[in-house]
Amino acid sequence: MALSVPTRPATVADALTDAAERFRSRAIDAPRLTAETLLAHVLGVERVVLYAHPERAVESEDLTRWEALVERRASGEPTQYLTGVQEFYGRAFRVTPDVLIPRPETEHLVEAVLADPAERILDLATGSGAVGVTLALELPASRVVSSDVSRAALGVAKENARALGVEVEFVAADYLTAFGPGAFELIAANPPYVAAAADLQPEIAHEPAMAVFGGERGWEPYVRLIPQAAELLAPGGQLLLEIGHDSLPAVTDVLRAGPWSTPTMIDDLAGIPRVVAAERI
Repeated sequence: MALSVPTRPATVADALTDAAERFRSRAIDAPRLTAETLLAHVLGVERVVLYAHPERAVESEDLTRWEALVERRASGEPTQYLTGVQEFYGRAFRVTPDVLIPRPETEHLVEAVLADPAERILDLATGSGAVGVTLALELPASRVVSSDVSRAALGVAKENARALGVEVEFVAADYLTAFGPGAFELIAANPPYVAAAADLQPEIAHEPAMAVFGGERGWEPYVRLIPQAAELLAPGGQLLLEIGHDSLPAVTDVLRAGPWSTPTMIDDLAGIPRVVAAERI
């Protein structure tokens, strides 16, 4: 059942209460926060304005837009696609259904690179460009190249680089096939790593499948990527991989079979191994 548009302007408080109750009935996470985020987006204000002026009238034109967004979110569409924005490493990135929504866990991949940076860095499977653009901003002395097989995703990534005022080279490439030996000193990758049969939240169905699913078992992309990286990186080159919660055994087995140092793991805030790092030997 859609929200009814009042014959007179509703207040901010009324609109938030209505939407939060509806989200709660649909088991949408953080119903009140979601309602506030969407209403602030419609009104073009910060959320703090909603707290300060709960009595503010929401005019009928805004209510119509609001109703449409609430309906879409209640149906499972991610909030980030409705607002077109996701924060990553303290910056606002544009997101569309052409790209995976950047997750906070991926910030661990960025931090791993920043802990031991290189002059020539490849950000593989860039999606929205969150990793590559962030690295270029944080490491102005480094040359950052971001690649993705999806040209639509690269278009979004380019928009983010322009909006944040940083130079990144973008390349359409299927994994590492477009690059030659010695092109980079460090490769950071966040490939798709979800198993095809995984039980996922309904919101993920709205994200691009090619950026989510890594094959039947989820870790197949690493089997292809790691040997390519071994050919591309010179001895001493670094490979940093974000992994899924159950990919660690398979990924470390592939690394141990090649010319790599003993892999090291970086856990996320939940204590789950999130980044695997190895040096080409």
